[in-house]
Amino acid sequence: MAQAHTAPVELGTESIGKLLKKFAVPGIIAMTASSLYNMVDSIFIGHIPGEGSLALSGLAVSFPLMNLSTALGTLVGVGAATLLSVLLGQKNYHTANKVLANDISLNCITGVAFAAICLFFMDPILRFFGASDNTLGYAREYMQVILIGNVITHLYFGLNALIRSAGNPRLAMRLTLFTVISNTILDPVFIFVFGLGIRGAAIATVLCQAMALSYSLRYFMQKDNVLHLPEKVFELDWRIAKDSLAIGMGPFLMNAASCIVTIFINQQLLKYGGDLAIGAYGIVNRINFMFVMIVLGLNQGMQPIAGYNFGALKYSRVKKVFTITALWATVVCLFWLIASELFPDLMVGLFTNDSELKEIADKGIRIMNPIVLLVGWQMVSTNFFQSLGMVRKSIFLSLSRQLLFLVPLIYVFPLFLGIKGVFLAFPCSDFLACITTLILMNNLFRKFGKLQDGDEPTILGSSIKQ
Repeated sequence: MAQAHTAPVELGTESIGKLLKKFAVPGIIAMTASSLYNMVDSIFIGHIPGEGSLALSGLAVSFPLMNLSTALGTLVGVGAATLLSVLLGQKNYHTANKVLANDISLNCITGVAFAAICLFFMDPILRFFGASDNTLGYAREYMQVILIGNVITHLYFGLNALIRSAGNPRLAMRLTLFTVISNTILDPVFIFVFGLGIRGAAIATVLCQAMALSYSLRYFMQKDNVLHLPEKVFELDWRIAKDSLAIGMGPFLMNAASCIVTIFINQQLLKYGGDLAIGAYGIVNRINFMFVMIVLGLNQGMQPIAGYNFGALKYSRVKKVFTITALWATVVCLFWLIASELFPDLMVGLFTNDSELKEIADKGIRIMNPIVLLVGWQMVSTNFFQSLGMVRKSIFLSLSRQLLFLVPLIYVFPLFLGIKGVFLAFPCSDFLACITTLILMNNLFRKFGKLQDGDEPTILGSSIKQ
């Protein structure tokens, strides 16, 4: 476990390029694997004999509910991981261990409470999310199992983020790869061999996460780690909880907004294109998700480096890690653009053989993605504000694309263009969000230009307590 002791120190001394490679590559592999983890369910579900197309639409209807669960998980986990990075930069190991205990307690509370409420109101919620008589049963079967295992999911992702922030990104990557590989093996067993259909996919998902979680807990029980479980694991420190939740509010609102927006999108797709349009959007979303997760992997590599050096008052290193990360993200998005425009048939064909569903998805992916070249830089910028604890700016950027720009457009454009207008709203909102981000980033770097390494960051307005 020597790596757990040495990694926090090297975050402030090693070259930024080497550090970002060390932390981002495992993050990219882990997040890409995570995207495949989500795609595996869709691919196998889409090929259930006689039910695949509607089952895929039912799965797409459940996306907002899963996004809302993810939002609660990020509220706790991302805030704790960011706070932890800064505390390690300050060498405040005692408080860092309290952050770990708080992460476990808060994830248990939110995971159980969310599952209980959603299970009680399951059918009305799914109806509101866009389920029809044809797709409600599929969505219900899947989400019942996912919600029963919700606390496991929250704890697994929350602790995985802390393992990475504690200086062991390779272990975090290996745990994610384990869940992907095991899910790929168990999915066809539960879906086809045991004949459980879409419910079998959910069972496989929760089971794989439970196995990974058990190893994560074992890792944090080892006292020779910099970060380990204190004796009073479930004792909340409300001051730490407040700081952690404040930092996590940005990604929480982003995911919550994604939930709300997906509801509106599903309703508009159902209105103008029916159940298959929702299924087509679900396919496009899964494909795009793979590239988004690569950028998120870069963000995961940037976050501990930026947070640590910001806590250590090394601003030149903070600026450099942003620049390199944004450049890499743009390269990823270039490949994303090429794949979307040249090979949509190949990607969509993985999910379904239904010709009508494929036609809608092919058109959708070509319309949605022409502006993605700028999306990676915008995502890195949003995460950069969060990594420095600049909560208000992070929240604003998280919400602007989805609520301020996308929601109005998905209602206006279809009045003139039908279902094509729903898809066209995405690139237009991306463009407007990039302009907004450019203004805020320009202002931030002007302030950075007034700081020397070692200066107190008062002019930056960070909410992280020094």
